[in-house]
Amino acid sequence: MYANLTAQIRAQAQKIGFELVGIIPAEPSKTIDLYERWLQNGYAGEMDYLERHLPLKRDPRELLPEAKSLIALAINYYTLDPSQALTNDPSRGQISRYAWGTDYHDIIHAKLRQLTRFIQKIAQEAVKTRVFVDAAPVLEREYAQAAGIGWIAKNTNVINWQAGSWFFLAGILVSIELGDDLLPPRGSCGTCTRCIEACPTDAILAPNVLDSRLCISYLTIELKGSIPRALRPQMGNLIFGCDICQEVCPWNSKATPTQERGFYPRKGNLAPKLLSLINMTQEEFSKRFKESPIKRAKRRGFLRNVAVALGNWKHPSAVIPLKKAMEDDEPLVRGHAAWALGQIGGKAARKALQARLKVETHPEVISEIKEAMREAQIKS
Repeated sequence: MYANLTAQIRAQAQKIGFELVGIIPAEPSKTIDLYERWLQNGYAGEMDYLERHLPLKRDPRELLPEAKSLIALAINYYTLDPSQALTNDPSRGQISRYAWGTDYHDIIHAKLRQLTRFIQKIAQEAVKTRVFVDAAPVLEREYAQAAGIGWIAKNTNVINWQAGSWFFLAGILVSIELGDDLLPPRGSCGTCTRCIEACPTDAILAPNVLDSRLCISYLTIELKGSIPRALRPQMGNLIFGCDICQEVCPWNSKATPTQERGFYPRKGNLAPKLLSLINMTQEEFSKRFKESPIKRAKRRGFLRNVAVALGNWKHPSAVIPLKKAMEDDEPLVRGHAAWALGQIGGKAARKALQARLKVETHPEVISEIKEAMREAQIKS
């Protein structure tokens, strides 16, 4: 019965849109010690919730005590490769592929609910379930690897030998025993180190060891305060997330476009012009990024990122919009706008910084302005 049930679940999951499916027993984590050491080393940065969730991550049955099986799932989000004219244009911001479309949490949760209803319908007994999409305290990469979805690569993403790494992980805990897929994943990174070499901030300290505090995805999304000055120049025009370690991965040459239309770029999310973003109001930000993963950074964090990208562009046309940004209600935006003006330099930038210094009251922003004035003087 369970073999037949497993086959039906696998077929339905793929029909719904989960290209990769693996099923394993719901058992304690085998990599929790490595994860705990990673936390102890401080590599999680300000993501304190990872520490709080540690006890729950030791065993998926902490989430569902009745769980007997774990269905590991992956859904492709690869859509298209933008033209080099867009990706190489420093006047445009680069947004990680996963955030081009509608929030994947909403899309995937709907599919998971559809699959759980199917399981409950065909099972010959009452079934309890618990779904997860990266927000739940589950070591989903470990279980994806155990279920044969792929292997955990040197950049810490999961890679499938046929599909590459452009996919989201998800899963369902179920209270019934199913046939399992305890098979070693096919493929490996071998001697390739392209992801390590390509990382602009050297965030991949060693194979499978990522220091989040250096990762541009962390800096542009999870970090809530100021971005360290030393890291800002390495961020280029990346304003939300970073795909560099995936873009250079040879396995992603195998990627094929997803069938899920919700992952395709929404208007304005594919390399938007930086000058169209820096002075957005809260209302404009909320409207533009409604139902988008970008809202996670919040307006202040997103405009902080845009200011850094403008500073890296160093074009005089950004001076007036950045001057306006130094009047923003958010100190975080004002401080990074000041830094950007310092990178651009020139008479107009120095004048804008001097004018703001006369009225600024926030200590961190004052420090940013003074440092920016020194930078602008050097560049003159």
